Amino acid sequence: MAAILVTGAAGQLGHELVRAFAPLGEVVGVDRSQLDLADASAIVATVRRVKPALIVNAGAYTAVDLAEQETALADAVNGVAPGVLADEAKRAGAVLVHYSTDYVFDGSANVPYDEDAPVRPLSSYGRSKLAGERAVAASGAHALVFRTSWVYGRRGRNFLLTMQRLAAARPEIRVVDDQTGTPNW
Repeated sequence: MAAILVTGAAGQLGHELVRAFAPLGEVVGVDRSQLDLADASAIVATVRRVKPALIVNAGAYTAVDLAEQETALADAVNGVAPGVLADEAKRAGAVLVHYSTDYVFDGSANVPYDEDAPVRPLSSYGRSKLAGERAVAASGAHALVFRTSWVYGRRGRNFLLTMQRLAAARPEIRVVDDQTGTPNW
């Protein structure tokens, strides 16, 4: 089997995907130190070197609040890089799996969102992720886009591990109570 390329391999999702794909054959996991997703030429070079049959883009700029100040970086990583990966996937005849977010919605719905729900991101982060989705769709590559929310796992920074840590350290924990989401393991 041809290689599987996973971006964001040091992150929560990417780390687990590399582990899950390992029994299938050659898996090339790259993290930020090995591939700067803000550098389009580095993306092209990496894809052409690896020659994957499957590209999984689990890499992202995820500092939601900081994205308001680092808009250019968030746009490059979340908005432009997915399009470059999609173009390279199309050129190579590979499949692209791209992970996005529920931040492409405005959060006003009182029912679960589906793929046909209107998008209306309210933040720079959400707008950057929507730009990435649109770039993937416009590429014509064979691609899947998954919108996740509240990703958690055994490692990394996530709500579940934070709550476990706080519960061990404090007699009472205060959290926001005006958000609705679907945790994704």
